[in-house]
Amino acid sequence: MRRVFGLIGREMQLVENEFQGQAASNIQVINYLGEYLRASGGKRLRPALLMLTTLACGGDASDPSVVRLATVMEMLHTATLVHDDIIDNADTRRSRASVNARFGNQTAVLMGDWLYMSAFETSLQERSLEILDILTNLTRKMTEGELIQLTRIGRLDITEDQYLDILLRKTAYLFSACCEIGAILAGATLDVQEAMREFGLELGIAFQIADDVLDVTADSNTLGKTAGSDLLEGKLTLPLIYLLETEPDFRGSLEEIMLNGSYDHLTREDLRKTLNDLGILERVRESLNTHVKHSIKSLAVLPESEYRQCLEDIAAYVSERNN
Repeated sequence: MRRVFGLIGREMQLVENEFQGQAASNIQVINYLGEYLRASGGKRLRPALLMLTTLACGGDASDPSVVRLATVMEMLHTATLVHDDIIDNADTRRSRASVNARFGNQTAVLMGDWLYMSAFETSLQERSLEILDILTNLTRKMTEGELIQLTRIGRLDITEDQYLDILLRKTAYLFSACCEIGAILAGATLDVQEAMREFGLELGIAFQIADDVLDVTADSNTLGKTAGSDLLEGKLTLPLIYLLETEPDFRGSLEEIMLNGSYDHLTREDLRKTLNDLGILERVRESLNTHVKHSIKSLAVLPESEYRQCLEDIAAYVSERNN
């Protein structure tokens, strides 16, 4: 991944500068919060995907339109994180205090709203109804995903299909939009645009499944947020869906963790060991790798280039990060 980001280092710095400019305001509190969010870092994977797709499709990633829309994708992502942390009552994000924990829920809600509106204000500069249509549909789907998930908090009867529906809306459609918009900005054909949309969708599915594995297996330092938080927040992810399919007797233990908000009865280490011993983690990884393979297959429409190779490398990174 260092090689990938090194290849587009100059362009990514343009995104960082644009983000800093877009997050600035003559209203002091907004200016401070915007810089707090920007400086908190993050992988910047979504703007990188947009830029690499543009380059792989023959476009110019340093073009002001590409830089602006890459920044828009990061701003939309950041806005969703701000709102998600309020809903989840999360204390940390990216290894530092979340906005809601440090400044309160009221401030966080308004800052998330401000980021959404700023992102759309920036995207309007492109005067592209096609791109605006993608962004409005994306934002609606992300909101729907959060609402659907809220209706299922604390439930253990979630099916794999229901889990994937939430995952698509909350995560994968944003990846897909980054890649599709990158292709549009490069002037790619409709067939290539569709392939890039599919690449991003499959990559986004794999990325979130990997996150769900890490929530079970990794520690808080690795994640940059509280480890094991999904179950504590009443969210059933794919490893735990498979666990209940295989061993329904674990239902009581998972319910107790959700109700008590702690792993006192069944520790995270015991849970991880159980998932590993039953072959569930391997089953989840197989599902993840299937989506990675599908994503890479979509890249076949592109000519061979170092930028296409970088997109393949990102897919490989997603596959490896769950281990």
